Amino acid sequence: MSDEQNDGSRQHNQRRRGGQQRRRHYGNDDRSRQGGRSYSSDRPRERRSLDSISVVIPLLNEEESLPELAQRLEYVLERVAPRMWDVLFIDDGSSDASYNVIAELHARNPRFKCIRFRRNNGKSAALGVAFAEVEGDIVITMDADLQDDPKEIPALLSKLDEGYDLVSGWKRKRYDPWHKTMPSKLFNAVTSAMSGIKLHDFNCGLKAYRKDVVKTVQVYGEMHRYIPALAHWEGFRVTEIPVQHHARKYGYSKFGASRFMKGFLDLLTVMFTTRYVKRPLHFFGAFGALFALIGFITDAWLVIEWSMGLTNISQRPLALFGVAMIIVGVQLISIGLIGELIVKNNLERQNYAIRERLG
Repeated sequence: MSDEQNDGSRQHNQRRRGGQQRRRHYGNDDRSRQGGRSYSSDRPRERRSLDSISVVIPLLNEEESLPELAQRLEYVLERVAPRMWDVLFIDDGSSDASYNVIAELHARNPRFKCIRFRRNNGKSAALGVAFAEVEGDIVITMDADLQDDPKEIPALLSKLDEGYDLVSGWKRKRYDPWHKTMPSKLFNAVTSAMSGIKLHDFNCGLKAYRKDVVKTVQVYGEMHRYIPALAHWEGFRVTEIPVQHHARKYGYSKFGASRFMKGFLDLLTVMFTTRYVKRPLHFFGAFGALFALIGFITDAWLVIEWSMGLTNISQRPLALFGVAMIIVGVQLISIGLIGELIVKNNLERQNYAIRERLG
């Protein structure tokens, strides 16, 4: 081999080694640009994974808060998932200019999308439709009233990275009047006891889910309050983290005091149609047997007294009470069970009238 060829070979090897050294030196920066965890202290942490993020926001008459909310969301999402995010607003029959505001946001940035109901169907209906539509690997839900802070999204994502499937926000310090906070504490305590999952705040709108959760859990009626419990019963890992809560800046709350009474009734429905749907007699059979047993013992005692000549059954209203207990124990509970099972089995047929959609 000539000296000229040897010199060319040595130069080629030197350039190759130099390129390898530069790649090793700048490797962390390349990974950072591709979504790594290297980040500056003045912006939210970037994710290592390439998960896409869908933010779901149900709303009713929140036109004043939407521009500011969109600006905050865009700032955070462009840093945690650059070009891999979208926001789906569910306009739940707003009577103000909320849809027009969202249309302007969509015209400026098509990542802001909207589904508009013809009438108010409720938060659970809005979430149910949104969960069927979203395609993101991670789904974030939050309210549109600016009481939930988009800056909490990186913390929710970080907790998901620890292996959880659903991370719920916990409004440790709430800026709501006492007549909302006190019943809420009672509601959360009862729900924790009955559901078997210990959370401080089931009803916080700010949550992060893996896609499997929203595609598995069925939300209808007023079941949005129990999504953590539903996910827990389906075998998903659920936890919570404290999040910042802000006082309402615009408008007023759309939920009244009746939601707590409805909430407790819905909790019974959730338990019936999830935990006992495949073994209903374990629950309803126990109550039915108890009622029937009370009625049987009552009537048996009266029959014994009658056989001993101590009483006349036809003159004892207690005999009718015993019969009524048996009937109530067997018939009413059975009818309730059948009704709940019908609702559960017909969820797929439930449709909501959608007026318009963007994106």
